[in-house]
Amino acid sequence: MILASAFELFQTAWPAAALAAGLAALFAVILLIASIKLRVEVDPKIEAVYNALPHIDCGACGFAGCASYAKAVVADPELLGRCTPGGAETSSAVAQILNLQMSGSGAPARPIVHCRARKEDKLFYAAYSGIESCTSANAQPDVQACHFGCLGFGDCTRACKFDALHIVEGLSTVNYDHCTGCGACAKACPRNLIEMVPFTHANIMTVACSSRESGKTTRTFCKVGCIGCGICAKQSDVFTVADNLARMNYPAYTTPSDAAQTAMRKCPTGVIVIRGKNAPAPRLPAEKAAAATA
Repeated sequence: MILASAFELFQTAWPAAALAAGLAALFAVILLIASIKLRVEVDPKIEAVYNALPHIDCGACGFAGCASYAKAVVADPELLGRCTPGGAETSSAVAQILNLQMSGSGAPARPIVHCRARKEDKLFYAAYSGIESCTSANAQPDVQACHFGCLGFGDCTRACKFDALHIVEGLSTVNYDHCTGCGACAKACPRNLIEMVPFTHANIMTVACSSRESGKTTRTFCKVGCIGCGICAKQSDVFTVADNLARMNYPAYTTPSDAAQTAMRKCPTGVIVIRGKNAPAPRLPAEKAAAATA
């Protein structure tokens, strides 16, 4: 009786099972044919360029990721050198794949924050109690006396995927050991305080200020701001002064010359500093140094 029931069940079920197996085999064949017919051949140069890139998809090149950039640079070699995290080594590898010659220094670009004022150095008009965002705070006229300095609410730190920026005592500070040079922090700063600079040396001298107020005004609201005195420019031609603000001529900064070092030592507010991996701590401005030794 049991055997008869099993046989009847088999008799009724096997056609459906056979049909399902046949359909599965048919679909497999169709998919195989489609994959062959619709297969897109990948340019071996694109694949080689992609393999030479760092694969971090940071977007510094202006494209969605390394795969998109690889395709774009093969189509348009003018895009060569945009991979800032990879630096000169990656650019040279890509140039070799594309049979191109590299131009320029090829130095990796890294961010420099043009401000060195921490909370103790700043004069605030009033306590800010709004959204903790530099973009939001920048829309308010009286957040802090300096309309050019770092607001310290961390838009740059949130934009960084590599934990390379932190707010230290109210100031955006770069950890160059983690930085890839993607440039996201520079784009996030509403005051354009962060500049991507070619690091032709492990450490770069710079002017850590962006204020264009008069020297007298700057002194009233910042202890470490540039007062546009011009002492640095008199000492070394790598410095220029315009609109009450000193600036570095980075292409001229081939070596940290004695003249540039003298300019840094003579700066009355200590606004000329050194940035990069294991860079020395900024020196105290003249007034703070005198107070510390008194």
